Amino acid sequence: MKDKTNNTNIIEADIDAAAFIEAGLLKSLREDLTQSLNDGFVLAAKDESGAIVGGLIASTSYGWALIKVLWVSKKVRQRGLGGSLMERGEQKAKELGCHAAWLDTSNPKAKDFYLKLGYEVFGELANSEEQFPPEHQRWFMRKGL
Repeated sequence: MKDKTNNTNIIEADIDAAAFIEAGLLKSLREDLTQSLNDGFVLAAKDESGAIVGGLIASTSYGWALIKVLWVSKKVRQRGLGGSLMERGEQKAKELGCHAAWLDTSNPKAKDFYLKLGYEVFGELANSEEQFPPEHQRWFMRKGL
């Protein structure tokens, strides 16, 4: 698609372009606004054989940690690994200067899990009965560290 105002092409791009765009945004924000540390971290849980069975991906900005991904393999769920990953993620966020964490989920079981860890819902997005998927809901949650 051609952008008429700038004489540029707008195309679908790949993950390398996404990293370039995000780095450009963060650079612009650093130039324009008072910043805290913008960083990211990844935690991986491995079993005895060295296979990854869970992990957490997070980023920090303005003193907040965004928990982007928390995943635990079905074969090791219900054993406390998710809670351990969240606890270590929150510790790492505090080490990086964060005062709070936030995340979002569309899984009701995950919402209950995060509530048990002390997260609270601060926003919701929901589809109506006429929208697909019907009555899908996403919860935005936060926790002070």
